[in-house]
Amino acid sequence: MLIIVRRAGIAFLTLLIVITLTFFLLRRMPGDPLYMWAMELVQTHGMDFESAYEQVKQMYDYDPNEPLGQQYIRYIKGLMKGNLGTSMVYQISTNRIIFKALPWTVFLLSISLLLSFGLGSLMGMVIAWKRKTALEPIVTAYAAFTGATPDYITALILLIVFAANLRLFPMKGAYDSALTPGFNWPFIKSVLSHAVLPITAYVFESTAAWAMAMKGSAVSVLGEDYIMAARARGLKERRIMISYMGRNAILPLVTGLAIALGTMLGGAIFIETIFSYPGIGWFFAQATTRMDFGLMQGLFLVTAVVTIFSNLVADILYSRLDPRIKLEE
Repeated sequence: MLIIVRRAGIAFLTLLIVITLTFFLLRRMPGDPLYMWAMELVQTHGMDFESAYEQVKQMYDYDPNEPLGQQYIRYIKGLMKGNLGTSMVYQISTNRIIFKALPWTVFLLSISLLLSFGLGSLMGMVIAWKRKTALEPIVTAYAAFTGATPDYITALILLIVFAANLRLFPMKGAYDSALTPGFNWPFIKSVLSHAVLPITAYVFESTAAWAMAMKGSAVSVLGEDYIMAARARGLKERRIMISYMGRNAILPLVTGLAIALGTMLGGAIFIETIFSYPGIGWFFAQATTRMDFGLMQGLFLVTAVVTIFSNLVADILYSRLDPRIKLEE
């Protein structure tokens, strides 16, 4: 228990460092985010620039000339109260945007991760068991292809072929805006149809990596004594492959599954942007493009929390799943 507390303390310290670095790096970016909004007031309301700039500063409670130390202290105090800031673009609380966007991203990533993990693990287990067959070079080539191809390229191809040309799936969004959200079949059907292409892009890009990881883990297990003992007992090949080799080889991948959730959350920007899917990644792209400091800080924080927490869970989980592994003092 003491070791877990220590690991949790290290995770909290890491999070604090990430928050600090994010805060100062964002404010060292070139350009003044208030300038754009002040110019918009000048053009739309005919105000003079000085008055518009002062109004924007008061509106967003942000003064670029205020010492960074004071800004940082005020930001930390806000975080301690659960306030992630205010979005300059949408002019609402960042908490509300994250509360709205996070379920859509979790919906996509959870399905994609479980599908790719399941398919990849099964594929890796088969090619490890039946080596020197035609399946192994095919999966290896598939892994090399997806490893060299950015996920947004796959997403673009799917969008062009299946949405723009064949019109089998919607082009963008999370559901048909004409429908009323709720627990009804038309809405659920619309949500599922809008999610097919983003999920397919994620699964296509991730499955081969899981397959190769499973293959490497399974090959290392094949030489163990319990595998040879199972064969000597005359057990069926399928049972040995699944119950003996597979169950032990999958242990390292289970911890990788927890880590992958955090990394995929950070990598959701490209696919969600291409499909205009209103998740964390899409809002991240909007905030970065329009220099929305308030929203960027909140999204960075959510991504950091998920990633650090996933690593902590993976670290603890591995020692629980495999009694041979102990948390180091």
